[in-house]
Amino acid sequence: MATIAENIQEVRRRIAAACALAHRPVDSVTLLAVGKTFSADAVRLAYDAGERSFGENYVQEAVDKIAALADLRNKLRWHLIGPLQSNKTRVVAESFDWVHTVDRLKIAERLSEQRPAALPPLQLCLQVNISGEASKSGLAVDEVLAVARSVAVLPRVRLRGLMAVPAPASDPAAQRRPHARLRELLAGLQRDGLDVDTLSMGMTADLEAAIAEGATIVRVGTAIFGAR
Repeated sequence: MATIAENIQEVRRRIAAACALAHRPVDSVTLLAVGKTFSADAVRLAYDAGERSFGENYVQEAVDKIAALADLRNKLRWHLIGPLQSNKTRVVAESFDWVHTVDRLKIAERLSEQRPAALPPLQLCLQVNISGEASKSGLAVDEVLAVARSVAVLPRVRLRGLMAVPAPASDPAAQRRPHARLRELLAGLQRDGLDVDTLSMGMTADLEAAIAEGATIVRVGTAIFGAR
């Protein structure tokens, strides 16, 4: 069985190959290692293999890991990529570097109010329900511009871009379509004058399709840490 370090090497090879096909520099894509349900020790092994950006889905599990890895706090970037309820915004504002799952203005306003002044601005992405699935969180496509304009002027946070979890698809063309829609949505925000630069899209199964359509952050868990 491959080690975490070997798995990271293989994922980085996939990213490099996808970037080459898309005529993009490999450093234009950040690998986010998703440690959901895996221990702080597993995250430390990924750190030892060179990883610095980590994604977590569950707030309390993440906060426990951040505490367990406090010796590395200044070297790691912690990203919340799971759902965020209003009653958890304070601990998230105090603990994380990024939040990818802002799906309503109220959440961004609370994060802005609760971000400690001593910390750098909290980096935010708006989550978009790009495939229009009833079961998925996220803003509808036609809501994004208005919410983005409101979030962009909040203090203590910085709107960076958009995030999506498209419906699964097996063939590359079908995988690319929702990623292309998210890219076009980001371009629309840029044309509107918003200073946004981030597309958080693509996971273990579809990172190549996401990179082909401009992903700047890919969120990979299974291919690094193993099946849950």
